[in-house]
Amino acid sequence: MSLWLLNHFSTLTLTVVTVGGTVLLAVVGSVLARRRYPSLVRGEHNDMVGVTLGMFGAIYGIILAFVIVALWTQLDTTQTIVSTEATDIALIARDAAAFPPPVRADVDAALSGYVHAIVDDQWPRMRAGQPSYGVTAEKLQDVFDALQAYEPKTSREEVFYEEAVGRLNDVAGQRRARLNMAEQELPPLLQALAFGGALVLIPLTFLYGVRRLRIQLLFVGAVAGLVGFSLLLVFVLDRPFAGDLSVSPAPYKEGALARYWGGGPG
Repeated sequence: MSLWLLNHFSTLTLTVVTVGGTVLLAVVGSVLARRRYPSLVRGEHNDMVGVTLGMFGAIYGIILAFVIVALWTQLDTTQTIVSTEATDIALIARDAAAFPPPVRADVDAALSGYVHAIVDDQWPRMRAGQPSYGVTAEKLQDVFDALQAYEPKTSREEVFYEEAVGRLNDVAGQRRARLNMAEQELPPLLQALAFGGALVLIPLTFLYGVRRLRIQLLFVGAVAGLVGFSLLLVFVLDRPFAGDLSVSPAPYKEGALARYWGGGPG
């Protein structure tokens, strides 16, 4: 459900719905609580409620901060993996320029097939949270086959050949790491703490009595808005390949790899 929402609605729409909906529900709940329990207006329990709010808010804030930082780090790590894989592919293409034309053509054809398989076939699967190792396995094997079928003849070719093979091994490792990241999501326990905590914190603000309704609604709405925006961050950062803030496949189309997409040489 979360992946469908991220892939079918813009971040702006999700912001309006999540933050606006949280604030609206909190304001309505506060008004209903005042009508159901008129004694809340007098603030007879504000001391106890204030201490409870402060303690719970501090604990919940630490949990949310930890979750958001962890998810942001995961997104940044995923972007680094993608960029590094694309860079190594481009360097293999540059190393292959030292090989005889027929070998270079075979390597280029194999690399082109691999990057197209990543962007055209595997990327939509990763956005849907269902990456398939087999989608690019054959194309990656084609690159290995193209290099393994060639035997360098000169010391110059040997140097570039060793570099290309080493980078291709790195690409294989980065591919696995990228696919693992596509399957990552926040553990259920942390999801329960992040979203369940809001169901406790926001209603607690209803119990803090303020005589003027406008002031109380401002207080409740501000807390609900902050909580709603934090939950929005958790929601949009949880899946690194889904939504507007997702990792882009652009590195596989830039620089030396642009020619595989009809662009000029990198």
